[in-house]
Amino acid sequence: MLAELSIRHFAIIEEVTVPFEEGLTVLTGETGAGKSIIIDAIGLLIGGRGSSEYVRHGSDRAEIEGLFYINEKHPVIEKTQGQGIEVTDGMIVLKRDITNSGKSICRINGKLVTLAILREIGQSLIDIHGQHEHQFLMQSDKHLSLLDQYLAADLKRTKEEYRQLYKRYVETDRQLKQLTENEQEMAHRIDLIQYQLDEIEKANLQPNEDEELMEEKQKLSNFEKLYQSVQDAYQALYGEQKGVDILGLSMGHLEDVADIDPALKPVQETVTNAYYALEDVSHQLRDYVETMEFDPERLTVIEERIHEINTLKRKYGNSVEEILEYSSRIEEELDTFTNKDDRIQSLNDKRKEIGKDLYLEAKQLSNLRKQAAGKLEKKILRQLKDLYMEKTTFQVAFHPANHASNIRMEIDGHEVQFGKHGMDEVEFLISTNPGEPLKPLAKIASGGELSRIILALKAIFSNQQEVASIIFDEVDTGVSGRVAQAIAEKIQKLSAGSQVLCITHLPQVAAMADRHLYIQKKIKGDRTLTIVKPLPFDEKVKEIARMISGVEITDLTKRHAKEMIQFADEVKITS
Repeated sequence: MLAELSIRHFAIIEEVTVPFEEGLTVLTGETGAGKSIIIDAIGLLIGGRGSSEYVRHGSDRAEIEGLFYINEKHPVIEKTQGQGIEVTDGMIVLKRDITNSGKSICRINGKLVTLAILREIGQSLIDIHGQHEHQFLMQSDKHLSLLDQYLAADLKRTKEEYRQLYKRYVETDRQLKQLTENEQEMAHRIDLIQYQLDEIEKANLQPNEDEELMEEKQKLSNFEKLYQSVQDAYQALYGEQKGVDILGLSMGHLEDVADIDPALKPVQETVTNAYYALEDVSHQLRDYVETMEFDPERLTVIEERIHEINTLKRKYGNSVEEILEYSSRIEEELDTFTNKDDRIQSLNDKRKEIGKDLYLEAKQLSNLRKQAAGKLEKKILRQLKDLYMEKTTFQVAFHPANHASNIRMEIDGHEVQFGKHGMDEVEFLISTNPGEPLKPLAKIASGGELSRIILALKAIFSNQQEVASIIFDEVDTGVSGRVAQAIAEKIQKLSAGSQVLCITHLPQVAAMADRHLYIQKKIKGDRTLTIVKPLPFDEKVKEIARMISGVEITDLTKRHAKEMIQFADEVKITS
């Protein structure tokens, strides 16, 4: 759950820290006080699109930080581990700064991350539902993803197998088109490949040749310095009164006394080992000097060969190994082109076999979805009945996939299309009045109906999503009376054993709250500030009374508010 939210220099918020708890927390206040600004801040914290406009006037940056508590089995743990982010004691801290130039700085548990990673982790912790959800529900192309979300666990293996087959089919089809569509382009490609292969083969490159040549060039270019230094080193070690000779004298003296005092034995052995080691080194230096020979012609040959290799590097790779790898790749490509007819037949056969498997997997995917659709329809209708939409008819309609970018195959004499997600398109149809035909959701549902449909879907999907917190941003817009009470009870049920934050204008929802936060706007000097304060019982009664009556609070509205809270407490006990 979201345990604490800290906001600084964000919009009209100067600085505020809000602790949260489990259960249902409602945020209320006058219009324009900053309720939605707090939700906007949370949206940015989990990877929403930022802007310099969010930075409070006169400040360098806006800062948003949130502390989350999660259990050890939460799926976000795997995601953080994959990014090398350590999670201890079940705590995750998200932090996002937005500068007045519009740049974002994102951190998770103190580690700098990209906005994409912040979004991936953040959206696994919080699920925000606001007015944009209405727009999402209106788009029929999003309905398939909602159905798949409902079936997530059962569908995972089949969807992955379909995705892999689809990917293989598309790649095979691409190779076929490359071989068959443009003969002239292919001829040009063959000429180019043949020229490149001839150029590389003519060079007769050897693995690591460039590195070996550079080493040899370095030795020849510095021959005089190398010869003199090695010769001087040898002279310093070998000869009368030189390093080895002097060390030999020391060794002899120590051998004379090592038997007298055993404590000198290790010292004597060390010197003896050093003597023989230096003697061996001096012989190596002597042999090295004797084999040294300066060959100016060889240096010229090396420089010409390095130039030849560098010319090839500019065309085909950064090293000899990369050039040879490139040569192997284009040789395979040339073989494919020169044996085009055989290759086309092979690819056709391969595509046909993949297509058969793709169709079988698509049918399995479609069958699973249709089975799930029937269950989803029944569950949504039960939820809508609780929300006083008992006369509603809801259907998940299936249509064959139909898009210009789809794969097309002939199956049993009929053309079948396959998209990235299968052979189906799904659309939610609804009729809210008896006798009326089913129509697309976007064409029939009012704002209040959409609010209830969203809530019905959330009641079904909440157990499967495993997010730490759910936020409702005025999803109760457009309802009142008994419908408002039903929505309040539904939101309260969602909060049981979890955490729900809700911005609301409905007193019925506010009465259900386990914790009530009041958002207030104040003027301090010449600046506007947003203040968040938790309401004790008496203040909660006054706020709900204000929500009931508007500006004027009377004893009657206070009694009504207390009755609503008492009724809400009874509902919580019985639910």
